[in-house]
Amino acid sequence: MFGPKTYNSTDVPIQVDNLPMDLEDEILRLKKNLNAVLLAHYYQESEIQDIADFVGDSLELSKRATSTDAEVIVFAGVHFMAETAKILSPSKQVLIPDLNAGCSLAEGCPADLFKRWREQYPNYVAITYINCSAEVKALSDIICTSSSAEKIIRQIPEDKPILFAPDKNLGNYLMKKTGRKMEIWQGTCVVHETFSAKKLIHLKSLYPDAKIIAHPECEEVILDQADFIGSTSALLRHVQQSSDKEFIVATETGIIHQMEKSCPEKLFIPAPPEESCACNQCPYMKLNTMEKVYLCMKNRKPEIILTDDLIQKAIIPIQRMMEMSR
Repeated sequence: MFGPKTYNSTDVPIQVDNLPMDLEDEILRLKKNLNAVLLAHYYQESEIQDIADFVGDSLELSKRATSTDAEVIVFAGVHFMAETAKILSPSKQVLIPDLNAGCSLAEGCPADLFKRWREQYPNYVAITYINCSAEVKALSDIICTSSSAEKIIRQIPEDKPILFAPDKNLGNYLMKKTGRKMEIWQGTCVVHETFSAKKLIHLKSLYPDAKIIAHPECEEVILDQADFIGSTSALLRHVQQSSDKEFIVATETGIIHQMEKSCPEKLFIPAPPEESCACNQCPYMKLNTMEKVYLCMKNRKPEIILTDDLIQKAIIPIQRMMEMSR
């Protein structure tokens, strides 16, 4: 199983003993002084979500950052998300609280192996899930999100074969939804692979009125039991709009904080992992803490640095996604 990747970088801020007593006040002060915007993904700890300027999924947050006059973007998420923000806002400084906050999907699809895989299928269009490195984005034809992938695939001519990377569960789900055969990279998300179908059935027996909602990165055995399947943002919108009062949530547990804030009268139950552990929490996302948010702003590092050439290549498939998902 993948775990958080260790980066050999002097940019990682060193923890210090003399942290301020009120981190929230200090973060707000630094944010003002730096003219910074603080972005938090749905899977971050609740205290980080509560202090952020914007909370959302990875692409939504990057797009939000481009629309502000902030000079500094502090991205409380994982590495590929902060890279995407840098690609879309190359003139802004992009900071990440912990440089080791990676992603099993991104790490399981290194650029050199992805390039070699692409070369085996020269006439294929490469549609790549946004959970990948900037280098893999630059090697792709079109980037997609879990919410835009189906719409994009349906726009590809029937006679044009498709490569899909890096998530095999999302790829298989899309093949089933669209009827399009695709060559699929065999990567998975460590969180969405852990949910137990057996425990989910038992949980459903305890809460018979609860609706099961799931992210399409889950395995097919989980998706087959779901009453609703959608991206993180789609899951949040669904519970807000639904008349149902109880939900079993098969995605990273961080989203439940926003669900409870917007629907306090409803019950949200995290789907159980296979083991008796916190495996339904992303180990990468949880590397970010309030202390690290403060330190990265205080020290203005770790910083995401991408070459101009890489940014120019990586933005092309992202722009194609935005055009095709309108």
